[in-house]
Amino acid sequence: LCSECGQAHPLLDNHLYNFQDEVDDELICHICLQPLLQPMDTPCGHTYCFKCLENFMQEYSFCPMDRKKLSFQQCHRSSLLVRNLLDKLMVLCPFRAECQQTMQRCELEAHLQNRCPGFKKYKSELQRKRNPISKGKEDPPARGETNTPKDPEVPSGGPSLVAESSGAAVVSLGTAEPGLVNPAFEETEEGENLPQRTSLVAETTTIEIHREDPEEELGMRIVGGKDTPLGNIVVQEVLRDSVIAADGRIAPGDHILEVNGVNISSVTHCQAVSFLRHPGPVLHLMVLQEKGFSTRTAQQDSTSTNREVIHVTLVKRDRSEPLGIKLIRKTDEAGIFILDLLEGGLAAKNGKLSRNDRVLSINGQDLRQGTPEAAAQIIQTTESRVNFVILRQPGVQLGEPVEDGSTSNSSSSSNGGSPVHHRRRPDHNHYRRKSNYQKKTVAIKKEPKESLGITIGGGRDNKNKLPIYVTSVQPIGCLFRDGRIKRGDVLLSINGIDLTHLNYYEAVSALKSNAASHSVTLKALEILSLNSPEPSLDIREQGFSWSPLWITWLGLPSYLHFCQDVVLSKGNLESWGFSIVGGFEESKGNQPFFIKTIVPGTPAFRDRKLKCGDEIVAVNGVPAIGMSNSELIPMLKEQRNKVTLTVVSWPGSLV
Repeated sequence: LCSECGQAHPLLDNHLYNFQDEVDDELICHICLQPLLQPMDTPCGHTYCFKCLENFMQEYSFCPMDRKKLSFQQCHRSSLLVRNLLDKLMVLCPFRAECQQTMQRCELEAHLQNRCPGFKKYKSELQRKRNPISKGKEDPPARGETNTPKDPEVPSGGPSLVAESSGAAVVSLGTAEPGLVNPAFEETEEGENLPQRTSLVAETTTIEIHREDPEEELGMRIVGGKDTPLGNIVVQEVLRDSVIAADGRIAPGDHILEVNGVNISSVTHCQAVSFLRHPGPVLHLMVLQEKGFSTRTAQQDSTSTNREVIHVTLVKRDRSEPLGIKLIRKTDEAGIFILDLLEGGLAAKNGKLSRNDRVLSINGQDLRQGTPEAAAQIIQTTESRVNFVILRQPGVQLGEPVEDGSTSNSSSSSNGGSPVHHRRRPDHNHYRRKSNYQKKTVAIKKEPKESLGITIGGGRDNKNKLPIYVTSVQPIGCLFRDGRIKRGDVLLSINGIDLTHLNYYEAVSALKSNAASHSVTLKALEILSLNSPEPSLDIREQGFSWSPLWITWLGLPSYLHFCQDVVLSKGNLESWGFSIVGGFEESKGNQPFFIKTIVPGTPAFRDRKLKCGDEIVAVNGVPAIGMSNSELIPMLKEQRNKVTLTVVSWPGSLV
């Protein structure tokens, strides 16, 4: 419990008080709808709580009341007279069972610390829990053990993500990511598909983040997780003036692979959020960062005499059949290497190719200084027999694949090539769009002056165009007493007034005006947690401004989605610069298409409207629902210079 107000609330949220009398409306904050705390005045003449206004200004640049342009630096503390009036408001001691005292709000902290029998009892019980009698009798730690806390363990998907022999693992994403429209193989003006000597590269980097306050949030939003089509954990946004922004090394689109040595490449979204919210003065992150396109300079062939040359022939049933091979190139050695074999694919069934094999040639074409794109071009233009000559060093294996197998395919289609049917490894926890919400109607009788006791977020003026949702149910209103409205519920209407199309301030006004009635009827959606075993993250929410997790929004019905069109333009020799995952698969049915990667220096990157985790609803007005990955990619490639993407953008989870 908070030592200042005696109630439970997140560390960085406002204190909670039980007021004896109804508070004058002039002393109410129009953001949280509670009496003002640390009041701040705006230049346009409105007053809000310091923390409410600070949080609001992180997402908006206008006053909540009149929507005039505003920055937090323009605001100042309210006058001493206003602060004194607020401090003198009468409140009840929160420990009503042991203490019936009332006092001015400014006196509550001293009362709790020095006079309140209820708070004294609470502190004694807390002290007993922290220092049990048996503590001194515990066995000493075993030899070699220390008392330092261990990092939480998660089920590991395999070995380390990075090969031990290299500080930075550089991979080619050009062939592994459908939807990049194979940027190394755009058509020339003559219409020929000629491989350019470039590769889309990314490298893993270990970043050490320091924070003075171990509880301070990092200030970035993340999407993805093994329970979503994205697979990896991807940074969607870095908040300005945050710890991550001040460090300057992490950017939107980076994939987070490890947190304090824990592999999070195969954990659920909720687990990843929990690891990233873990407090501490130092945080070690391993991230995969795309570096755009770079030309591969020729290097000397480092063939070693202790390696074995092997010939392997794979037979395709038709030209478009993929082999199911994921190819990469390394920083420290020329040529192409096999990173992974897609389970169930032609190469995996054949069984003669292995991870970390170096490809010397395909169908007689020398690839000792080649690129993954050049190999993909040879494979996809081959009608039937694909002859590999590979170099193998016994006993050497790469680490776990950096990219999810769902997007792995060496035969990623180029402009003018045949579409490729991408398959995903079977996974019982895959994301499937389903009705994971339930509607509820809450009708309550109340006193006209009694507050609803909720705070809200969202609104169609929010940059993500969110529906109105409950951010807290405070223990001073009728909804807390009723118990059916919970934090995270999406509010649909109050007394028949539709809230789903309102902006934030309109929703606040509607709730306030209807709260003055003797009866209130609220219709809401409760989001059910079907994709994750974790019921909530309340344990680690102290210190964080609460908002729903990204995965929560994915379960909303389509009528609450706010679709927006993003128009991209490009030159003849450019790719659009983004990759997609999802789509229809026989084993899983319809899944949404998500943007997984946005490549630096491309049209999608320069436009800055698309974000990782955005859902693609339509392409040039054609709905994407029901399409497979191999159907949507050719449609994108057919758009020569301009494409209109209809997308739904949900805010990533704040960590």
